[in-house]
Amino acid sequence: MNRTMAGVWKIILLNIFIVSARSSVMKDTKVYSAMGNHDYHPKNQMPPEKNNIYEQTANLWHDWLQAASKETFKIGGYYTEKLLNQTGLRVMVLNTNLYYDQNKLTENIKDPADQFSWADKVLQDAAKNNEKVYIIGHVPPGFFEKKRDKAWFRKEFNKRYIDLIQKHSAIIQGQFFGHHHTDSFRMFYSSKGSPISAMFLTPGVTPWITTLPGVIDGGNNPGIRMFQYDTKTLLIKDIITYYMNLTYSNVAHERWEKEYRLTEAFRVPDASPASMHRVMERISTDKCYLQKYFEFNSVNYDLTECHADCRIDHVCAMREVDFEAYEKCVVKEGGSSTAPVLFTLLLSLMLSLLCLS
Repeated sequence: MNRTMAGVWKIILLNIFIVSARSSVMKDTKVYSAMGNHDYHPKNQMPPEKNNIYEQTANLWHDWLQAASKETFKIGGYYTEKLLNQTGLRVMVLNTNLYYDQNKLTENIKDPADQFSWADKVLQDAAKNNEKVYIIGHVPPGFFEKKRDKAWFRKEFNKRYIDLIQKHSAIIQGQFFGHHHTDSFRMFYSSKGSPISAMFLTPGVTPWITTLPGVIDGGNNPGIRMFQYDTKTLLIKDIITYYMNLTYSNVAHERWEKEYRLTEAFRVPDASPASMHRVMERISTDKCYLQKYFEFNSVNYDLTECHADCRIDHVCAMREVDFEAYEKCVVKEGGSSTAPVLFTLLLSLMLSLLCLS
């Protein structure tokens, strides 16, 4: 067996282990699973066509996928189903690894695996059938908040994704992605600047320290997230995050505890686009909310101060998913950080004391 085939079978065996463990813990629970960039060998290189790993993964997920889902999954790793088989509710699971800038196989393809065309039709049909939709994926569009100018999608794919959300925002009730291992969110706006959709980036269970150059102390405590939602409208009513403090667990014993509840921590009524816009504005303008968010971002792993450049990176990543808008945001926000260093330190100390009071 050559090295490539050995790598492929390692991925398949790992997936067998994960599916078996998940099934034993969550018996009789419907799972909507999306492929990540490490679910393929070589990593990141997911092809826009049928292949052995898509085929084997569809077979492994046979208890989770309906017949029609298996067919599209084998083509490109994506699928759609009625959410919990309920009329009026739909979930669409994307393979956004096809848009990852590290994927050499999709570099010169306009619509890898025809996924954009497929997604557009799914959402058009959902609108005709008066359905509300959740979107699930792994690699998100936009920028990584811990490294300035680090985008994940190729520029043309990023724009097409934004266009898709803007076109169908009336029926999209939430977007759920990962990849970062950090806790953050992304805002989507209409052409007139109104908040129309929010993407939630869920922290990872894996305490992974990023290998990206220039990212200092980029690790995270393990986190698990629960979304509370309206079962008729799919409005996200609240988000509760639980975590394991590795420092404590390594000294004493494993302990999972509540980290925070969105509505309590940021004083909003729900997790709608309007509310998440309000959260973003508070983080942008209030030092106390910024620091609170920053500590949540690493699941209470990095408790250092979020300084001026840190604020720019996080706020602009949250606010602007579009490439050009992000660049303008960085310039605009950076232009105001010209206070003398001593004054900045004193102001930071004063604000920290205010946050504690």
